[in-house]
Amino acid sequence: MENGLISVDRWAEGSHVYFLTHLHSDHTQGLTSSWSHGPLFCSRLTAKLLPFKFPNFDLSLLRILEIGTSHTLSLPSPSSSSSRTTIQVTAIDACHCPGSVMLLFRGEFGCVLHTGDFRWEHTCEKARKAKDMLRCALKDDGDGVDVLYIDNTYSNPTYDFPTRKVAAQQVIDIISSHPDHDIIIGINTLGKEDLLLQISRVLKIKIWVWPERLQTMHLLGFLDIFTTNTTLTRVRAVPQYSFSIETLEALNTMRPTIGIMPSGLPWVKKPLQKSELLSGSFLTSRYKRGRWSANNEVQIDKQIGNIEPLEKIHQYIYSVPYSDHSNFAEIEDFIKLVQPTSLKGIVSSSSCYIEPMYYFGRLCRVNQPIQQLHNTHKRKESGKRVGAVSTKTSFGGDNAESDRKRGKTLKAKFSGVRVSRLSILRKRHRGAKIKEINSPDHD
Repeated sequence: MENGLISVDRWAEGSHVYFLTHLHSDHTQGLTSSWSHGPLFCSRLTAKLLPFKFPNFDLSLLRILEIGTSHTLSLPSPSSSSSRTTIQVTAIDACHCPGSVMLLFRGEFGCVLHTGDFRWEHTCEKARKAKDMLRCALKDDGDGVDVLYIDNTYSNPTYDFPTRKVAAQQVIDIISSHPDHDIIIGINTLGKEDLLLQISRVLKIKIWVWPERLQTMHLLGFLDIFTTNTTLTRVRAVPQYSFSIETLEALNTMRPTIGIMPSGLPWVKKPLQKSELLSGSFLTSRYKRGRWSANNEVQIDKQIGNIEPLEKIHQYIYSVPYSDHSNFAEIEDFIKLVQPTSLKGIVSSSSCYIEPMYYFGRLCRVNQPIQQLHNTHKRKESGKRVGAVSTKTSFGGDNAESDRKRGKTLKAKFSGVRVSRLSILRKRHRGAKIKEINSPDHD
């Protein structure tokens, strides 16, 4: 897009308007209560929750995007001080967490779709409606999507976890099979409400949450299901940062207790050798020692075989693959639907990162030379590992030069093939920032 026009989930100065896809902390880094760089567009529900996360925020800056409605903005043209440019933006439900949206932009720059984080399952009615909404919106643009910024958190075929409904039933089965135990469930500061609601409905129980989370639940309209009174229920939802083996061991000295971690992240490979696991984890440093990683990512330093969720990762802890991000097959289906000209991932690197064009370039309207990409991967043998990096999209390029200087070749291995970050990720409009890889808001 034109220089300095629009930023998505990026909060530095230099753009005319700013868009927030959702309120998870890895998308709000740089956004504060005193932030005032320009008008901030978001969904109605995000606008309702934002003052709770950022007290004293200047609410006059907020602009509401109604889901499914096309909004027209007239903005000063960055290329000419005497002219203006017209932008159209449509918000579509991303089905990730409350208030999360995709953003479809149209203007002189063409058509750009930014998914934010999303989970579109085949069996989800909300996702079906959102898909129909997107399909209709794309019909209005005969030329199709020029650039797709996609949630590529799990753009690796090893990630084949089930739908959230199936995973929620697994959690319910674990709780039901431990009738004499207290249950501790690790959750984010926002998200996984549907999981807790399904547990409450099926088991006919209230669920304990911490006081700040209870306020969020009330803002979301859930008034009678959650409580801060521990005497009313044996099921407690706690912040992920307080979920640890040490905590579970301490609780078991007083009363039988099990922990459940619902996330797409704590996955393991079938052991290469006895007791050898390759896994990411939210567990504490006591259990890392080369097998558990603080990165909350699946490690693929050794050749990946069949992958499956680990049901019990400790005598007191179960891992259930409940994810608010799309798995590999869902990402593939989404790209088939959109058929963009070009494709960029909003997560630009991680310990298990593979450039999304490596698998999905063939699905773009301008077919990408996959073998050339593969050869480029093989040639780039240098570079070092970094933690997870989240791309905050700026449709401007104010930081293009610094981004190019910051861009480093990253590498990972998958099935014996070495892959690296391609030069396409160091092009303009790619403001990248290191995110908190242990963020309690990241799934």
